[in-house]
Amino acid sequence: MKKSLIICALASLLAGPLHAQSSSFTLGKWVEVNNAILKELSRSYVDSLELGRIERAGVDAMLSALDPYTVYVPEEEQETFQMMLSNTYGGIGAVIHKPDVDGNVIINEPYADSPSAKAGLRCGDEILSIDGLSTHGLKTQEATEKMRGKPGTTVKFQVKKLRGGPSWKAGDVIEVPVVRERIVLPSVEFVGMVEDTTGYILASKFTDGVAQSVKDALVALKKSGAKRICLDLRGNGGGLLSEAVEMVSLFVPRGSVVVTAKGRAAGSNAVYKTSQAPVDTEIPLVVLVDSGSASASEIVSGALQDYDRATIIGTRTFGKGLVQSIRPLPYDGQLKVTTAKYYTPSGRCVQAIDYSHRNEDGSVGHIPDSLTHEFTTAHGRKVRDGGGITPDFEVKGRKYSRLTYSVVLSGIVEQYAMKYVREHETIPPVEQFHFKDYEDFIAFASDKTFDYRSAAHAEFDEMRKILEEDGLADALKSQLDALQKSLEMDKESFLRLKKNEILPFIEEEIAVRYYFQQAGIRVRLRYDDALREALAKPSIKI
Repeated sequence: MKKSLIICALASLLAGPLHAQSSSFTLGKWVEVNNAILKELSRSYVDSLELGRIERAGVDAMLSALDPYTVYVPEEEQETFQMMLSNTYGGIGAVIHKPDVDGNVIINEPYADSPSAKAGLRCGDEILSIDGLSTHGLKTQEATEKMRGKPGTTVKFQVKKLRGGPSWKAGDVIEVPVVRERIVLPSVEFVGMVEDTTGYILASKFTDGVAQSVKDALVALKKSGAKRICLDLRGNGGGLLSEAVEMVSLFVPRGSVVVTAKGRAAGSNAVYKTSQAPVDTEIPLVVLVDSGSASASEIVSGALQDYDRATIIGTRTFGKGLVQSIRPLPYDGQLKVTTAKYYTPSGRCVQAIDYSHRNEDGSVGHIPDSLTHEFTTAHGRKVRDGGGITPDFEVKGRKYSRLTYSVVLSGIVEQYAMKYVREHETIPPVEQFHFKDYEDFIAFASDKTFDYRSAAHAEFDEMRKILEEDGLADALKSQLDALQKSLEMDKESFLRLKKNEILPFIEEEIAVRYYFQQAGIRVRLRYDDALREALAKPSIKI
């Protein structure tokens, strides 16, 4: 027995160094193999090589074998990456549209109070040149890059005006200088009352400052008479963990654990607690989530659910329970690397058990209870882990037909909105505006090319192809032809059939072009049946 103990002791002493030596050897081996392959390819490969492209492809493939969130960010992509984190950039503050490379740039949507709006640029104005350079031949991205720049600098446009103004007529070409500013895209896109006593906050991202924006909105809504708050995190893909912690701190006592991070590397384990005094720990709170609510959205909804502080309503969230950190690399590159998993106050990890097999929208698929674990909220309610946050009440969002997706995603609704703006100088205030020219839209859309098959028709076409490959189509020709005929519907009839689905999108696109983004959100809320159903649910007692 003494001999066995000595052997065990030796084994435990040697295990660590041997493991470290093995990992170090493996790393050195593959670095050497990779360098040898590149040298040999550079020397022997039959064609000339773009070594930068090959190496980038290799790095991306290596990282994709880990998880979807560990990525390499080279120097030339830093600006875009930082914009994603901060939601800011230097520019004129407008969405542009370029129908074709040889055409002009069209102002599609200036932001409210932006440099473009202050300079008098409006939806439908055409930009002929940027700092003397013709926009003809420029791609949309190239035009965008020339408009962006350091805040305080001036960019000069040659503009063909859609409408008359103080010193020009419709169609006149004028010079418009615009002083660039630091454009901050709001993470809190809308704040307002949706019922007599219900305040509504729409937070679309967890970028720097979003928690303060939610705090300001909460205070303002309470002053406006809000007796209940609805925090909408639907489609919010997350962002900064620190902002999630600060957002939770608005509603729970100081010192409450919000999330725990657990990783392998030194410094990756941490417990995040609220450090600020709350705004209100008692006001009834509803949090709306869906399959697009991920990461920081899940930290917020999970913590508030674990403390029984909010009623979570919607559909199960995305299921991203991984923490990423930024590590510097040579040549000013960066590695966004997954360093930990996070856990809600009750101990749940929201990371999907298998993030490689998800639904079509990327969210968590079905997970049987046998593969999950049960946890308990502050008041003893049962909750489970295994992927995402399961809401207290399920309320599904509106389902749209294949035709509606096709019309919207192909840009036909957006193009029609531009046509409408050219033909209508004004519209009523957004609360009174209702689009009543749907037959005109049908006539416009019918001349456009898009896939207007129903989902059943698309499935039928795929089935027919398979039958043809299997040599069975000829034998079933009469039945297939009869079924195809019954599925066919002309474009105009199908558009007319789906009017109730498409109409809200048209109204939103038109409203935005006259009254900016806030108006578009107001139109969206007008048709948000899921929101109304959610607000009719009972609240969790705290």
